[in-house]
Amino acid sequence: MAVKRPSRAIAYMRVSTREQGKSGLGLDAQRERIERFAGSEGVEILAWYPEVETGKGSDALERRPELARALAHARRARCHVLVAKLDRLSRDVAFVAGLMAKKVPFWVADLGRDVDPFMLHIHAAVAQQERRLIAARTKEALAAARARGVRLGNPDPEALRVAQAKGAERNREQAVAFARRVAPIIREYQGRGLSLRAIVAEMNIRQVPTASGGGQWHVTTVRNALARAGLT
Repeated sequence: MAVKRPSRAIAYMRVSTREQGKSGLGLDAQRERIERFAGSEGVEILAWYPEVETGKGSDALERRPELARALAHARRARCHVLVAKLDRLSRDVAFVAGLMAKKVPFWVADLGRDVDPFMLHIHAAVAQQERRLIAARTKEALAAARARGVRLGNPDPEALRVAQAKGAERNREQAVAFARRVAPIIREYQGRGLSLRAIVAEMNIRQVPTASGGGQWHVTTVRNALARAGLT
């Protein structure tokens, strides 16, 4: 009897600003969702392709080289592309439909392995409409601010850069401080010879708060905590 080869996939992650790309905001969450999906579905991740790009419009593939590489790799390996959420591919219906028309197989961790193609179109349409509503609300808010006499315009670039740098540094400091608080707990479990997955299970059973104050621990978050505490 032939042994069934495990499923394989190429993982693709995307954030929409260079600040997010540098700080890792958003990428950790996407990686955790993809890892959970892969673990529960028995999927082997062959490679990871993170990208920092806006991805707007049906021509997004031309401006997203990492996605192009991920798709090419998936074709060579004859496997799926795996993303955490559909909008990480695109919020444009035409773009998502184009991938499906080209028979590029992909999985969306949040939607499950066996989601119907029709439902993918529906989710893409909802995401596209959501983007339009956000743009409309922003436009209305700016118009209301002008009507109140609020002066609008581009902020001083240097002042903005300094503010962003301070915010990023403050986030890093908070992340390091949190990591140092939980590191002794993780070290205690390591001293007992527990694997990372076993440590994750224990942290969740004990309801040890994550950096956000809630949610679940995952292998990635444990690794990140140890790295930020300088213990790897």
